[in-house]
Amino acid sequence: MTQGVETTPVPGLVVLRLAVHGDARGWFKENWQRERMVGQGLPDFGPVQNNMSLNVRRGTTRGIHAEPWDKLVSVATGKVFAAWVDLREGESFGATYWLEMDEGVTVFVPRGVGNSYQALEDGTVFSYLVNDHYVPGTVYPALHLADESAAIPWPIPLADADVSDKDRANPRLAEVTPMAPRRPLITGAKGQLGRALAALHPDATLVDLDELDLTDPDALAAWPWQDHDLILNAAAYTAVDAAETPEGRATAWAANAAAPAALAAIAARRGIPLVHYSTDYVFDGREVEGGHREDEPFAPLGVYGQTKAAGDLAVATAPKHYVLRTSWVIGEGHNFVRTMARLAADGVDPAVVDDQVGRLTFATELARATRHLVDTAAPYGTYHVTNGGTPRSWADYARRVFELTGHDPARVSTTTTEEYAAGKQLSPRPLHSTLCLDKLAATGFESTDADQALTDYLAHLG
Repeated sequence: MTQGVETTPVPGLVVLRLAVHGDARGWFKENWQRERMVGQGLPDFGPVQNNMSLNVRRGTTRGIHAEPWDKLVSVATGKVFAAWVDLREGESFGATYWLEMDEGVTVFVPRGVGNSYQALEDGTVFSYLVNDHYVPGTVYPALHLADESAAIPWPIPLADADVSDKDRANPRLAEVTPMAPRRPLITGAKGQLGRALAALHPDATLVDLDELDLTDPDALAAWPWQDHDLILNAAAYTAVDAAETPEGRATAWAANAAAPAALAAIAARRGIPLVHYSTDYVFDGREVEGGHREDEPFAPLGVYGQTKAAGDLAVATAPKHYVLRTSWVIGEGHNFVRTMARLAADGVDPAVVDDQVGRLTFATELARATRHLVDTAAPYGTYHVTNGGTPRSWADYARRVFELTGHDPARVSTTTTEEYAAGKQLSPRPLHSTLCLDKLAATGFESTDADQALTDYLAHLG
């Protein structure tokens, strides 16, 4: 049990005063008690490895080392003088803090903060509980123990201390390359949604299939997940009709179900929030008053919808997850709105289905909702995200595109889904794709009206 949690001048560095129960036999303490410590403000950092170092002689001094993982440091036996220097990129670079530690003190050290200590008694044992595995041969930032800017007041002068040759060769602060912060990872970065997400996360790492194949276990295992604090999975197989073919079916299941499952396992193991994007195709398109809600049972009509539903279920196994279901996405690239604008300009009079009803979702709106949910720490779970306003048919939107681009909307004729599909190898389409936005609105997000967004989109097409 902790007796108190104290903050320090180094952001994220937290000191815990532990209750130590002693008698004539010795003492006992709860060195790591997840429920109580997290409840008092310690991050739920998910430790995976415990390291211990024995310091035979008083004066043994180790550090100053910064690693790309969080750690909970404590004394198993003896007493130490411990010091920390912030070696992370940012305004707090070079900030310091020190204190004396015995068995009653534990300190949480965030990723990138340099850790060091000096044994004040013979036979001191120091313990590290860390949330990533050590990789031999990897070099991380380090600082000289005698750095003048840190000015650590070592109780035992370093000239009299037992210091390794390696630590004596560590650089001064001016020569240290700060540890870069964790960054979001955006998969499917070349797609319409990926590009919109990248615009709102300029520091993100952008990958597509050629940089990271999410269906390749070896590629996933080799990826430096420790460098990321958020996964935005915009990668998907969206060839709805091709998914009904033998080759397309296998590809769709790999990309839309197996890959999200693999990402969910990684996110769960490393405590990384995972945002995944889904579709109205997980439902059968029956008309629902107010639109389909997040808890409606799945009833996909085709292979594409089946694989996306499987992906939704897999992602939900990650404790920190958002599944954002959407419909009729319009972004930078080939899409319905651009096609209608081109047909209008080329003098083509299209026949467009009028029995499929829903709302457009502009990729910028989906990206904006993503940023909102993450930044406000909205409760994890599934959310429906589209633009707002009155649901319309594809034919209605086509006429509106013609009108906004200066063409006669009467040039757009109508057809039914059944008539349009006659003689074609098409996947079945849900007829009613309107998604209820109440759950999203409850988080404080105001959806932009689809009609206004369409007007703005076409104005920027030139």
